[in-house]
Amino acid sequence: MIAVERGITDSACFHCGLPVEQGAAWRVRIDNVERAMCCPGCKAVAESIVGNGFSDYYASRSGFAATLAGQDLIPPELQLYDDTAVIAGADNGIVEADYSVRNIRCAACVWLIERHLGRLPGVLSANLNAVTERLRVRWQADVCKASDILKAMRSIGYAAFPYDPVQHGEQLERSRKTLFRQLFIAGLSMMQVMMYAVPAYLAGEGGMDADMEALMRWAGLLLTIPALVYSAQPFFRGAWRDIRNRAPGMDVPVALGIAAAFSASAIATWQGRGEVYFDSVTMFIFLLLCSRYLELTARRKAASALDQLQQSLPASASRMHAYPRRDVELIAAAQLRTGDLVLVRPGDAVPADCSVIEGETDIDLSLLTGESLPQRKTVGDTIPGGAVNIAQPIVAQVVRNVTDSTLSVLLGLVNRAGLAKPKLALWADRIGAWFVMALLVFSGTVFMVWYFLDPARAWPVAIAVLVVSCPCALSLATPTALAAATGRLLRQGILVVQPHVLETLQRATHIVFDKTGTLTKGQPSLQEIIVLGSVTQSDCLRIAAAMEKSSTHPIAQTILKAAAGLNPAEATALHHVAGQGLEATVDGVSYRLGNFAFVHAMIPSASTMPAADADPAVEASYVFLASRHGWLARFDIADEIREDALAVVSHFMKQGKCLVLLSGDRHDVTQRVADRLGIPTALGDCLPEAKLSFVQGLQQGGAVIAMVGDGINDAAVLSAADVSFAMGNGAALAQTHADCVFLSGQLSALCETDRVADKTLSVVRQNLAWAMLYNAVAIPAAALGWITPWMSGIGMSVSSVVVVANALRLCRHRAGHRKG
Repeated sequence: MIAVERGITDSACFHCGLPVEQGAAWRVRIDNVERAMCCPGCKAVAESIVGNGFSDYYASRSGFAATLAGQDLIPPELQLYDDTAVIAGADNGIVEADYSVRNIRCAACVWLIERHLGRLPGVLSANLNAVTERLRVRWQADVCKASDILKAMRSIGYAAFPYDPVQHGEQLERSRKTLFRQLFIAGLSMMQVMMYAVPAYLAGEGGMDADMEALMRWAGLLLTIPALVYSAQPFFRGAWRDIRNRAPGMDVPVALGIAAAFSASAIATWQGRGEVYFDSVTMFIFLLLCSRYLELTARRKAASALDQLQQSLPASASRMHAYPRRDVELIAAAQLRTGDLVLVRPGDAVPADCSVIEGETDIDLSLLTGESLPQRKTVGDTIPGGAVNIAQPIVAQVVRNVTDSTLSVLLGLVNRAGLAKPKLALWADRIGAWFVMALLVFSGTVFMVWYFLDPARAWPVAIAVLVVSCPCALSLATPTALAAATGRLLRQGILVVQPHVLETLQRATHIVFDKTGTLTKGQPSLQEIIVLGSVTQSDCLRIAAAMEKSSTHPIAQTILKAAAGLNPAEATALHHVAGQGLEATVDGVSYRLGNFAFVHAMIPSASTMPAADADPAVEASYVFLASRHGWLARFDIADEIREDALAVVSHFMKQGKCLVLLSGDRHDVTQRVADRLGIPTALGDCLPEAKLSFVQGLQQGGAVIAMVGDGINDAAVLSAADVSFAMGNGAALAQTHADCVFLSGQLSALCETDRVADKTLSVVRQNLAWAMLYNAVAIPAAALGWITPWMSGIGMSVSSVVVVANALRLCRHRAGHRKG
């Protein structure tokens, strides 16, 4: 250790020991000391080590980290993640982790990384999101390690690090600043070169002295070098990486075009004859960097909503001791447990799902639900973790641990969002990868043809073909539009978890609705308790509340709310039968609570039977309670139809979709709700198996099913549907099985999703059509010599800007407004 420390100076990298170039600005604070780094890679690794609590590595190491020139591509400290990744994310020997990836350029990068990782032993899947630059990998812990994945990434020229939202955002910001500096240098070079090129154009052939013309050329060459050496670095590095990996991407034709134009111009300058293209080279680099800068800005904007949600759960909490001390201590939010008291001050985010026990305030739920208006919360009201207190301090009691809170569940869904690809994106990826290969072959052919026809024009024509046909627009057409659309929907309280949602919803032939909590408010009220045995009404309610205590079903919440003032009972041996009811032991007696058939199976046939059907005039549900000794009570519970349900049904009826109401409630109640909303097909008394069988039967007949549900008994059918939607205020199990979650809990979000889906697919088709039309026109024009290299640079850049700008139209929406 002493030898290592003595060898470190400001001219040597503190991380790897390699020389630090003069003027390098990469530094990392390690143990309160600023340490010099030789490159952004060492800086990022060092920040990752320090940020994850491994700074003692630098105090105990016996040598420098390995570099790319060594035998190992992975520094030893990154191997620390082998153990922590397995501990944090292993499930039956399967590990799933997210990584930040740098230098993603185009669809070819995505294809190369996914293909390369997919060949690693033990890797089950690898999905890279080019918009957010996040890679998700699933692998077998006994076959593969995290360091193997990082090594595989570096072997093909990409730096990857364990994902951290804050560091990921900082890295993207550093990338933006670097790109801006390169853009600035390219623009400065372009303006200076044009100052020398314009007089030569104005003078015309033979209108300028030979010495003056030579001076202009040499000045143009020298002023082009900064743009070539510094600003064009991303293109040359990307091209070299692609060539080395035998997977040419968009950087290959760009780099070849720049190198060919500069080489031809430099040779002409040295020989004193021939055409020079220094103005075209600098303009091309500048316009390409402009396009890339706009693309990066668009990607950051599209991913900002997901990043904001990911960073919204606070890292700390103010835990309060109970009376009489009332002391407050600052602890990590992860240490909170159910029953803890927390003090939430104005401006603080609620650290976990809580219930207000003291005070009242206004809560901002816009990040979770998209609702811009604050909501008033008082004693007894629940507040989801991640909501922001904007008025008065309150004391709240934690009702769920941080890992089980509403926001944690949503973050789990967010981590799944955007990693897979819809069919349109996969098609664009495949086309983009093969397009580059075809382009290189075509450019070489064009050069040979022109070399025999007119050798003087062979270089400029080939350069124009390489530049004008860069597949940037094609590779950006789909991912930019999808990222913009999903970002817009998230800001409106609609979380798109799977990428096929928008595409499949547009193709759906059947819209299948659950009833309770979906078409109805899911907040029914207890209308009446009919006592059927010798137990009092209050005791029946107390027993039922004890059995429903752990359930989130709307009917369960109704019973719990009605029993709020009673002495609580404790239920044991609780057993839930999906779609039927509960069985449990309360005060040593076994009870059943649920529908008539389920409860009746527990009772001797000689027992007096109550009416199993509700009054046809009343849209109510019956919940029965009984023990082995006989019937005890009947709970009459009524629900209300959502105010926006009729508008949603009308929206899809106008489109000619087939609507179906599928419910586990009694058929007569289900049919009455369907009649009021105008839904032609209604099926009640459906257990989860029946719902699943019905949907699968429709699919076998060629139907494309969109399913909307909210309960535990909807999980299976949500998974089976072609595209599925879960209500944000429903069961967590339903949300985790759905492709899209309505965080706002409003059914009208389905209409807004449909409208955005229609607009998104329209934009994608427009982008793809524009990219293909542009190449169909521009490539032949360049091959015929009608387009010069500088015109090619403008055309290619404008093509990419048009695609990005068209996609960004999807981001526009009125704040706080939700259609439907």
